[in-house]
Amino acid sequence: MSSVEPSIIVEAEMPTAGRLKEARIEHAAARQRIIALQEELDWDVYHRYGLIADDQLSELVIPDTSNVPSIDLGERAFEIVLARKVAEGEISTEWFNRHGSTPVTEIPDHWPDLYKKVVAKRIELIESDKNIGLIERPEYKRRWQSETWEKKQQAALKSWLLDKCEDRRLWFSTDDYGEERARPLSVRALANRVRDLFPEVAEVAALYDSSKDFAQVIADIAKTEHVPYLAALRYKDTGMRKRADWEHVWDLQRQEDALNAELAEGEKERRLDIPVPPKYRSGDFRKNEYWSNRGKLDVPKERFISYLGAETDTDPTLLLGWAGWDHAQQADALATLAHERLEQDGWSEHRDRMVPLLAGLAELLPWVKQWHSEKDEYGDTPADHAEEDLTTLRDTTGITESEMKAWRPAARGRKKA
Repeated sequence: MSSVEPSIIVEAEMPTAGRLKEARIEHAAARQRIIALQEELDWDVYHRYGLIADDQLSELVIPDTSNVPSIDLGERAFEIVLARKVAEGEISTEWFNRHGSTPVTEIPDHWPDLYKKVVAKRIELIESDKNIGLIERPEYKRRWQSETWEKKQQAALKSWLLDKCEDRRLWFSTDDYGEERARPLSVRALANRVRDLFPEVAEVAALYDSSKDFAQVIADIAKTEHVPYLAALRYKDTGMRKRADWEHVWDLQRQEDALNAELAEGEKERRLDIPVPPKYRSGDFRKNEYWSNRGKLDVPKERFISYLGAETDTDPTLLLGWAGWDHAQQADALATLAHERLEQDGWSEHRDRMVPLLAGLAELLPWVKQWHSEKDEYGDTPADHAEEDLTTLRDTTGITESEMKAWRPAARGRKKA
C-alpha cells in the first residue's frame, strides 16, 4: 500500500494530475484488499485461540484468500451489526463519522455468494456468542484511520515544491572576483528563479493550488518553513531570558574548550561548572511555526531563514535565506544585505531599520569564530571578514552594542472590534 502513497510518488517522479489520479485508485484498491485480509486473519486467530469450534471453521473462515473479495471500511461484519443497531435506535456512535466510512446495514449484493454466506455466519455469531460479541467491537478492531488522500497529496506536493526551492544553485551567486557568495532572495525573486531553473514547477504548483498564481503558491508553502535570523524576532521576553541563559552556557563551553585546547600529554582535562540550560516552551516563541521548527532545545529544522523587516519598498515580499548555509555564509549574506540597504536603498536615514541587521550579525559572530577560523591565501579567516563587516557597519551607522542587545520588534497593536 505504501508504494502508492503520494509521498512515494513525488520522490520517484515528477507529480502529474494523471499519475496522482492513477495512484489514488491503486491506493484505494490496496487498502480495500488489506482490510479484507486483516478481517480473515482476525477470524482465523479466533479459531486458533479456541473461540471458534473446529466444526464452525469452514463456515466462518475462507482458507483460500484468493476467494476473498476486497471490502470497504464499514463493510466488516461487526460494522454491519453496529450499523443495524444505530438504524434501530439501540445505540449512537461516532465510529462511522470519525473514520469516514458509510454505515452498511445489509450484506453487499456484489460480493461472491460464498463470502456473503461467511459474513452472514459471522454476524450471527457476533450476535449470539458472548465471547465473539465482546471481541468484535469497535474497541478491539483495527481502525484503518489515516489522513485523507487529499491532505496527503497536498503535503507531498508542498514537499516537492519546497525541495525545488531549496536547490543550492538558487542561493548562491558569483561576485566580481569569481567567488561564490550566499545571497538572500525575496519570495518574488525566488519564485522567478526556481521557475527559470525548473520550468515544470509551475505545473506542480497549479496542482497544489490552482486558485493562486505561482509566486503566491511559493509564498504560501514557505509561510511555515522559515524562522527569523534574529533571536529577538523569534522569541517573546520569556524566550529571550532563556536565550541569555543558553548564550552563557555557550560562552562557558567555549572557555572550557580553550582551556583544554593544548593539554600536555597525560594532563587531566579541566572542567568548568556549566549549568544545564532551560528548555523552551511553545509560549516562548512569537509564532507557533517557529516553535514547530525549533522545539524545546531550539534545534533548527526549518528550510529557510527569514529577514523580517529587511524587505525593500520596491519588493515587499518576504526576504529569505537558505537554512543550508553555514554560519560563515549566513554572516556574509547578512553583512552584504546590510551594506546594500545602506548604500543602495538609502537606509542611512533609517537607523532604526539597520539595528536588527547589525544585531543579527553580532549574534552570528561567535559561531563564525568558533567554526570558521581557517585562513585563506591572504591570511584572513571568515571570522575576520565578519568582524570587519560588523565594525564597518557600526562605524558607519553609529549603532552601539547596547542598542543591538536592547532591540525588540515593535509591539503589535490590538485589532479594533
